[in-house]
Amino acid sequence: MTNLTWHDHRLTRHQRASRKNQQPCLLWFTGLSGSGKSTIANALDVALHERGYHTFLLDGDNVRHGLNRDLGFSEEDRVENIRRIGEVSKLFTDAGLIVLSAFISPFSSDRLLVRNLFPEGEFIEVFMSTPLEVCEERDPKGLYRKARAGEIRQFTGIDSPYEAPDRPEIAIDTGTLSVDECIESIISYLSHNHILKSV
Repeated sequence: MTNLTWHDHRLTRHQRASRKNQQPCLLWFTGLSGSGKSTIANALDVALHERGYHTFLLDGDNVRHGLNRDLGFSEEDRVENIRRIGEVSKLFTDAGLIVLSAFISPFSSDRLLVRNLFPEGEFIEVFMSTPLEVCEERDPKGLYRKARAGEIRQFTGIDSPYEAPDRPEIAIDTGTLSVDECIESIISYLSHNHILKSV
């Protein structure tokens, strides 16, 4: 692009994070519809807030009501959806926040694109490894039923692929773990890797 100039901020991301006494990062929840992304991200958001940390939650459906309301579900639009979320998440971490993003994000190339926006260790992939049969049995929005009936095309897990992460930082199966156990597992990872500090 031409006629654009990058303006450096007088306050650095390190200064903003230090004031909050935390290490900024992006927790990227990925998995099939019904795998528990939004449920666990919401519960973790509350748990971290109650411990005094500064967070913000970005949820796939919510973002499509505003920032990404102009996007559909074609492959090109899905890529752009994730690109925008990655950029927004980066801005929030620059502000010193711990960001939780809950998106199906089925393609590994899209998740890698977002990972590459962040310094080493600040992108934490949380793979909701809940099996398809469990997700379909839950079907909280009735989407699997519609996909099986042919009312929804290119539905992830049915007639559109989901590329599971090869080496996620965290893997969680909500088919076998309770919400509390999931939160405990994530907080343990964050503490062990010095993302969470004493507040």
